[in-house]
Amino acid sequence: MRRFVFVCLLIALLGIVVPAAAQTEQEQVYTVQYGDTLYRISLRFGVSVTAIAQRNNIANINLIYAGQRLVIPGGGGTTPPQPTSAPGGGTPSVYIVVRGDTLGRIAQRFGTTVSAIAQLNGIANVNLIFVGQRLQIPGGSGGPVPTQAPGQPTAVPTVPGGGAGLTSFVLGGHIQSYAFVDQMRSAKMTWVKQQLRWNRGDPPSVAAGAIQAAHDRGFKILLSVVGYPEQFGGNPQQYYQEFASFLAGTAQLGADGIEVWNEPNIDREWPNGQVNGANYTQMLAAAYNAIKSANGNTVVISGAPSPTGFWGGQCQAAGCDDNIFISQMRNAGAANYMDCVGIHYNEGILPPTARSGDPRGNSGHYTRYYGTMVDLYAGTFPSKPLCFTELGYLSPEGFGPLPGGFAWAADTSAQEQAQWLGDAVRLSRQGGRVRMLIVWNVDFTAYGEDPQAGYAIVRNGQCLACATLAAAMP
Repeated sequence: MRRFVFVCLLIALLGIVVPAAAQTEQEQVYTVQYGDTLYRISLRFGVSVTAIAQRNNIANINLIYAGQRLVIPGGGGTTPPQPTSAPGGGTPSVYIVVRGDTLGRIAQRFGTTVSAIAQLNGIANVNLIFVGQRLQIPGGSGGPVPTQAPGQPTAVPTVPGGGAGLTSFVLGGHIQSYAFVDQMRSAKMTWVKQQLRWNRGDPPSVAAGAIQAAHDRGFKILLSVVGYPEQFGGNPQQYYQEFASFLAGTAQLGADGIEVWNEPNIDREWPNGQVNGANYTQMLAAAYNAIKSANGNTVVISGAPSPTGFWGGQCQAAGCDDNIFISQMRNAGAANYMDCVGIHYNEGILPPTARSGDPRGNSGHYTRYYGTMVDLYAGTFPSKPLCFTELGYLSPEGFGPLPGGFAWAADTSAQEQAQWLGDAVRLSRQGGRVRMLIVWNVDFTAYGEDPQAGYAIVRNGQCLACATLAAAMP
């Protein structure tokens, strides 16, 4: 079985052994470093794999994290294990993998061999490396061999890459059923989105039906996978591992895209007291590496935060404003673990061309306008494209009065909804930063405290927005 070690950006390059006050005198604490497996750790400390796994409640001995702290049982020595020496002598330098790298290209750049890099880093499959992965480079050359003339600037793409399957702008819809496939096709939608709520312990096969149904109808599918916050328990790291394993199985089944969680900046979807962009990035890192190991063609999208100013530009136990949350993600290295940045925008009062004039309170807040949302997210992650996994406009036309919390959209007509969606697609395509737009929604029917049907583009079998969406597409 392949051994996958998930990379976390905020880790030390070298494992550190420190005394563990809460453990017995014979036990030590070891911090997992990149390239480690339980087998190699067991050899270093003279302790069996089974003993380490049992002491740390590890269910899958092939699944550990860089940065994970392991209690090492048994009376081993107190000297920390030393870093592996570079083949052929010399001190290894460190290189961080970027998009497009292969071990062959890296070896050529540093004047070494693929086998030497693989041996030093414990890489079993030389065709499997990840963006953000830290590699020790043998030979101590101090830097890569130049591949261009001195003084020539490094080319930076104007439009960030979008990962597998997102080489150009794509349009889709969040669906409740496949009752309106013809309308979706007339709108030039090629993707569908469905949300999957994972119950801890469920096998990946629970996603098979949704994936097959989309493919049978000629659509690619984005699965927004979210779990239950109350199931995290006292060991979030173990939960991240299990969730990542589930997503890997889903990718193997052929999911074209996976959004890793949903609105993780609020305690409706994330455990109260643990809401933080750095915590979410640990989950994202595990998920990205697992998904890409299973299916390199699956697009990985970060879980779109809820766009909000509710917390006044702060983080509290119950949630974070999304601008703070995505900054925490950025600082934790989230850009290394996604193909696209997830973003939500659900309004119903002004067209997407507006950047001012919202009649509600706090009219200058960035969440009020399509353009300022794009500016914020693109500025926070300048090297990544944006994916609107929900974009919708609310209209009560044909349904009756809106509940109090949504009364701001009372005057928006179905025709305005249609026009604004078309404009949003046009702006997204022309702006170059957005690679995916999923319309929220196609055919939801609930109209209560959460008036989902008011966002639907198909009403009484008719779809005004289908024509405006199609007109905005090539």
